[in-house]
Amino acid sequence: MNATPDHGVAAASWTALGTAVVVVATEPAELSLAAALVRETIEGIDLACSRFRDDSELCRVNAAAGARVPVSRLFLRATRCALRAARLTEGDLDPTIGSSLRAAGYDRDFAHLRTGGPVLFTRAGGWRRVELDDTRSTVRVPAGVELDYGATAKALAADVAAAAAGETLAGGVLVSIGGDIATAGATPADGWPVRVADDHAATQDAPGQTIALRSGGLATSSVSVRRWRRGESELHHILDPASGRPADGCRRTVSVTAGNCVDANIASTTAILRGERAPEWLERLGLPARLVAHDGAVTLAAGWPEPELASR
Repeated sequence: MNATPDHGVAAASWTALGTAVVVVATEPAELSLAAALVRETIEGIDLACSRFRDDSELCRVNAAAGARVPVSRLFLRATRCALRAARLTEGDLDPTIGSSLRAAGYDRDFAHLRTGGPVLFTRAGGWRRVELDDTRSTVRVPAGVELDYGATAKALAADVAAAAAGETLAGGVLVSIGGDIATAGATPADGWPVRVADDHAATQDAPGQTIALRSGGLATSSVSVRRWRRGESELHHILDPASGRPADGCRRTVSVTAGNCVDANIASTTAILRGERAPEWLERLGLPARLVAHDGAVTLAAGWPEPELASR
């Protein structure tokens, strides 16, 4: 998914959290402030939720051997967000998937991932075992259980950053973090043009669809990117928590729009895991979605626009 700057707006881009960040502002004079607010939010999320830096709060919780760990309000928010995703999806998005990802070889930032070595598959530790105490600002997981907020943290960062910019700026802003998109404030007259494809870094002529996003958030989940090899196995990052194995459903990519980026991302990732059941589930929720099968066949659900009507 690629946010496409339109005439009359200003955009900035850089790399963070191992992915591309794009900020677009309807008022060019406000771009630098918008970008600064987004950078600050991303830095906070990274320090709270990264699985790949020893000084993060998430790593401290994982290493605490079952002890309660005092955490920041931001980490509490991220934990509530991850547990809500697990509850809404009946455990399909389980934040205790950390040890499963590590066992499968995803044990460092993707750019530095090793391709050799054995592959193991382990079940998630069980999201109901996570203990969050808002009053004491503590989080506890049992010894051996490892948290990973990869299914929600980037989307939460996009929502928080867009909201902060929207409260501060006079104009509108679009924030894209690795293709997880949130918007706030005034919308361009024709909407925010966004290219929806398998890879958020795809060029405008890549297979996909350009839509006009008018509010809320948009997320794409795909098994076509973030792939690696371990032994004879080719793996990807969307794991089934019940088995620890990569999802092997019928969809390679799912894009969803919702009232915010977190809800869009929860739905898009869950749809990958649910395969054939996903369109009916998304229809029931009323979440517009574009689902792409492994052979390239496209299914539209819940009012996602046809290509010639691509405006939300």
